[in-house]
Amino acid sequence: MKNEAIGNVSTVNVTDWAKVADLTDDDIICDDDCPATTETDWANAFVCHSAEELHNEAVRRTRGKNKAPTKEQVVIRYDADILSAFRATGKGWQTRMNDALKEWLSQHPDLSQV
Repeated sequence: MKNEAIGNVSTVNVTDWAKVADLTDDDIICDDDCPATTETDWANAFVCHSAEELHNEAVRRTRGKNKAPTKEQVVIRYDADILSAFRATGKGWQTRMNDALKEWLSQHPDLSQV
């Protein structure tokens, strides 16, 4: 494999995983570049021990396919000032934009019949 920044990079794994597995928290050096993790860092982590578990839907919680889609994904272009105004309102800005369009349609019943 060729890495343009540093040249050739070996694809051979030379990590001694048995040694890594034997490390304790006290063996791991933490500093500003590599701070220790906290309980909240791991609160939503999913830990598995095998590839089978990773691919097993019964073990792994996911949303899955949208069985009854109520929305349609489209590509659309808006003016930058419109997007920045809605994004500035914080999380949920797309829902608010959707609600604004619904309100506009309710005020223009001739177009809502199309």
